[in-house]
Amino acid sequence: MEIIVDNREQKPFFIDRVGDPNFPDLSFKWGTLKSGDYSIESMSDPSCQHSIAIERKELSDLFNSTGRNRKRFIKEFERLSQFDYAALIIESDFRAIFQTPPPLSMMNPKSVFRTVLAICQRYNVQCFPCPDRWFAEKTTYLLLHRFYLDRQTGGVLEFCKI
Repeated sequence: MEIIVDNREQKPFFIDRVGDPNFPDLSFKWGTLKSGDYSIESMSDPSCQHSIAIERKELSDLFNSTGRNRKRFIKEFERLSQFDYAALIIESDFRAIFQTPPPLSMMNPKSVFRTVLAICQRYNVQCFPCPDRWFAEKTTYLLLHRFYLDRQTGGVLEFCKI
């Protein structure tokens, strides 16, 4: 599995993780993704038989995206909805949205929270709020790895038989 990291990603995951035992067999390359920040080689286009995209947001970016850049954020989710699997990874948990909103944001934390829930539900994108960056990075890796393994080994079919 080779992970594609969008070359516009400002604080990319996986840079220091190659060889880390917490990220077995990690291999990644830079590329331009039309949707999301992370995908898998040959699975990054929603027209593929199996496609996956993961969008990453830091807390300040989430507040900005649900406020000032809301139209662009919704367009991203419209594109993500075309994938077999899409997820939003937030480098913060929901408690932090309410307790430690970005200091310069004018967004009401309740509005941010409700916007995330509504958009994820409307566009069938899974949301994973994570307590910190490491947890978000590991979750992204595990989602990509599980998706890849299931499509390569028939794990999806075996799982459905249980």
